[in-house]
Amino acid sequence: MNRKEIPAWVTYVLLALAVAMCAYGVYRGEWKDVMRKAVAICMECIGIG
Repeated sequence: MNRKEIPAWVTYVLLALAVAMCAYGVYRGEWKDVMRKAVAICMECIGIG
């Protein structure tokens, strides 16, 4: 199988975009929602909640 190689600049742009989106989510306080949902899922999995 002959795969086309992705240019290096595309990789760096996507990485920078991902970091920027993560930073924006932290800035908006969305990490609190993620943590609350993660704790709820974990509690349900082990049968406590």
